[in-house]
Amino acid sequence: MDLKEIYAELLSDIDFPANEIQQNWMDLEKAYSKKSRHYHNLTHLKQMIESFQVYRDKLENPNEVLFSIFYHDYIYSASKKDNELKSAEFALSILPENSRLNKQFIFDAICATQQHLHNNDEDINWLIDFNLKILAKDWEDYKIYLEQIRKEYRIYPDFLYKPGRAKALKHFLENEFIFQTKEFRDLYEEKARLNIEKEISLLT
Repeated sequence: MDLKEIYAELLSDIDFPANEIQQNWMDLEKAYSKKSRHYHNLTHLKQMIESFQVYRDKLENPNEVLFSIFYHDYIYSASKKDNELKSAEFALSILPENSRLNKQFIFDAICATQQHLHNNDEDINWLIDFNLKILAKDWEDYKIYLEQIRKEYRIYPDFLYKPGRAKALKHFLENEFIFQTKEFRDLYEEKARLNIEKEISLLT
């Protein structure tokens, strides 16, 4: 998958001037390639876009969803609580004034990746599920994911990180569903719950 090509094609489609596309890509690549990003990086974007490509036909606003994928973790710091809000604000700030994209949707979609709760807009539910698909990986791949997350939070010692991570994971289990679309529930719900339960057992 050529992320740069997909990105350039999208920005061209949504009325970005050609001279801005290259610079925006360089800024995005730099943001997602910081050394502190062990999970929330370009590989994460690729995985989400793979899901997007599979389910694109089910989306009413595919360009908005794809743009939201590219920018949902643009700003990311493990010590901050407003990453999604800041990312959403940044995403809107770079859109051309004449863009046909639904700016409110993009803002709401990126912010929704913080709480992962069911949304009235089905496109946003798809975005949330693309973001959480990692939870249903085979255990060996899931283990790599949880190790990557731990590295991103390395500023916190175990006595702070472990209960905090366990609390966040338990929040997923307390919800009626982890995934927001029927398709993802049918395919991934059971496996995601087993992985989360297993990780919690390692943390406590």
